[in-house]
Amino acid sequence: MQKSKLELYEEILSALVDQNLSVDNLAFLCNTDCATVAELLGFLEKNRLVENNHSYIKVLYSLTARGEAVLLSLTKTKRLNKLKESIKTTKETKHTISTPAE
Repeated sequence: MQKSKLELYEEILSALVDQNLSVDNLAFLCNTDCATVAELLGFLEKNRLVENNHSYIKVLYSLTARGEAVLLSLTKTKRLNKLKESIKTTKETKHTISTPAE
């Protein structure tokens, strides 16, 4: 199944938390092609979530403070959604167990 753009944005931001990476490295880590990663990085850079740093040979991307804040929000939202699903499953299981058989 193909990943959504939001999932790819989150993967890129997560990959850039501790290190500066090139488009090639990000494409490898996100398991997608370089053209897609470059397009997504353009959007992230336009919105000041990542910045490019020129090294001697390659352009490396790093996370900005704003990017860290967005990633933190995405991570918390994802965690809360998992918790919500877990609670829903638990309630359904409890209801199934407590319902007497006829």
